[in-house]
Amino acid sequence: MAMKIRLARGGSKKRPFYRIVAADSRMPRDGRFIEKLGTYNPLLPKDSEQRVQMDMERVQYWLDQGAQPTDRIARMLEAAGNRDKAERNNPKKGAPGKKAQERAEEKAAKAAEAAEAAAAPAEDAAAE
Repeated sequence: MAMKIRLARGGSKKRPFYRIVAADSRMPRDGRFIEKLGTYNPLLPKDSEQRVQMDMERVQYWLDQGAQPTDRIARMLEAAGNRDKAERNNPKKGAPGKKAQERAEEKAAKAAEAAEAAAAPAEDAAAE
């Protein structure tokens, strides 16, 4: 049985509230779970202590049993200092979009033209 530590959504429309649960990976997101490990309220300020609350002993127990945390839970554990910071790589995120690339190409072309124009009069003056 593949175990996951993940978020189960609660709350009403546009007012999310999440339970941090240990669940079988085959169960639905908001469905059956084995144990509630904590809560996450994204509406609270980031520096609030009530934003993320976890029973760290039980979380560590499930991690020792082989449960895999989801990306969001792994980040929460890193912030709490209970997990080493993982190296993440998203090379496309830092790349500029199509429009920005087009503007950069146009700017480079104009700069090249300006450099050629500046070099041409200097060559004419040297020839005389």
